[in-house]
Amino acid sequence: MVRVGIIGKTNTGKTTLFNAITMMNAEVSNYPFTTKDPNVGIGYFKAPCMCKELSVKDNPQNSICIDGWRFIPVEVIDLPGLIKGASEGLGLGTRFLTVAAQADVILHVVDASGSINARGEICEPGMGSPLADYYDIEEELIKWYTKNLIENADKVRRALQNKAVTLHSALYEILSGIKVTYPQIKEALAKTKLDNVSFEDWEEEEFRAFSTEIRYLSKPTLVVANKMDMPVAEKNLRGLAETFGKSFVIPVSAEVELLLRRAEKAGAISYTPGDEKFTVRDASKLTPRQKWALEYVQSRVFDKWLRTGVDLALTTAVLKLLRMNVVYPVEDAKKYSDRKGNVLPDVYLMPQGSTPRDLARQIHSDLYENFLYAIDSVSGLRLPNDYELRDRDVITIVTTRKRRA
Repeated sequence: MVRVGIIGKTNTGKTTLFNAITMMNAEVSNYPFTTKDPNVGIGYFKAPCMCKELSVKDNPQNSICIDGWRFIPVEVIDLPGLIKGASEGLGLGTRFLTVAAQADVILHVVDASGSINARGEICEPGMGSPLADYYDIEEELIKWYTKNLIENADKVRRALQNKAVTLHSALYEILSGIKVTYPQIKEALAKTKLDNVSFEDWEEEEFRAFSTEIRYLSKPTLVVANKMDMPVAEKNLRGLAETFGKSFVIPVSAEVELLLRRAEKAGAISYTPGDEKFTVRDASKLTPRQKWALEYVQSRVFDKWLRTGVDLALTTAVLKLLRMNVVYPVEDAKKYSDRKGNVLPDVYLMPQGSTPRDLARQIHSDLYENFLYAIDSVSGLRLPNDYELRDRDVITIVTTRKRRA
């Protein structure tokens, strides 16, 4: 399962975002280090379901379909708020940076309203700097990567004493545990021009340059500009977008999303995550405070930003940054069903470049070991084994066992 890490300075609204995504109730407060251990939950991002295109009534098993949208589960981890010096053990220490390194993609939450100071304490909106907060936390991550690599440098040197071992493979042995791939190591060495430099000659500057590339190559990051319903946020958003580019900054109001999801769960409104509107079911049942809250949500968020941005941030992280394709495996290519008759039962997230055999491995080791070929269930065509899966493919895997049957 894809793992999404939520990081940021304390009081930026990370845990509120986590609760909005997962509908859990992690503790939220405005003092430092409310979250003392990582919160872990399951969130759902949405993608167009194939049920409408194929004109079938689906029966999802590992996901959910609502009005033609497939909600696909991902693991979400909310890390305690970081501060300057976290890489040296300040605040809540380095073990949380280790957890961050286990994520596949990062949502870096900043307070777009500028209502926290450099220490992560609540202040007057506009007095804080979301851009400075971003760089403070990124600096701690890069320092942690650098420190981790330097501490393991002797292992790399010992491995390189074997002339058959390359620098790429020696580094991979050290970094694979924090989800760094062999191609990412090759790319980082090439970008820093360290692939032709003896590892014995690396100094702190080289370690930092390589670690910086590895941090961003292995952990693609989306900037979540939170608290967009508050004053000053729009001005700070422009500064963030100018710095990072609009495609890597998503305006979000996590508190509003959480409010809407709870109101929907209570039956007060009709709302699907990611929608550009919500509908009050019975206004007569709302208290004056609830009416005011929903009017505030409409005017401060939907009229201005169209959506809360929470679902958009999660979807962008998984589909755009990780470049995942949503693939539907089925057993019956004509009915698009599994052996129990469930139509479009499952979806799998497959990285770009994945083949049908990779899909078989994801589903079950038995399918992988007995893999023969795959069929495009929509066209009925047999696919070459080196076929690269595309988004919204519906695939039937044929095995040696199925062929014998």
